[in-house]
Amino acid sequence: MVSTPARPNPLLLAAVGLAAGALSGLFGVGGGIIMVPAMVLIAGMAPQRASATSLASIVPIAAVGAVIFGQADSVNLPAAAVLMVGSLIGVQVGTRLMARIGDDRLRIGFAIFMAVIALTMLAS
Repeated sequence: MVSTPARPNPLLLAAVGLAAGALSGLFGVGGGIIMVPAMVLIAGMAPQRASATSLASIVPIAAVGAVIFGQADSVNLPAAAVLMVGSLIGVQVGTRLMARIGDDRLRIGFAIFMAVIALTMLAS
């Protein structure tokens, strides 16, 4: 079981944020794929706290990325609107499910999800 320090190291969190921001701009990933595992494995946060912290930090990160890509006329606004509606509903379902799933099962489910995504990406 991973312990949760009262105060994770701010420099470590900044490094995680830097990596997540760079990968977010490069691949469109960051919060769930980089920040959450890093906060759990490196900063010692509980998975639920790491997920909640990631969600709280992703708003300004996404806004900056969207503005930069928007200036390059790379954003499909109608598609973004539809994704937003679905995501606003989905995040409510996901957060409620997380509250019912234990940390160990959550880690296993996340690992399986990432493996499936990795294999799918390699196969395409």
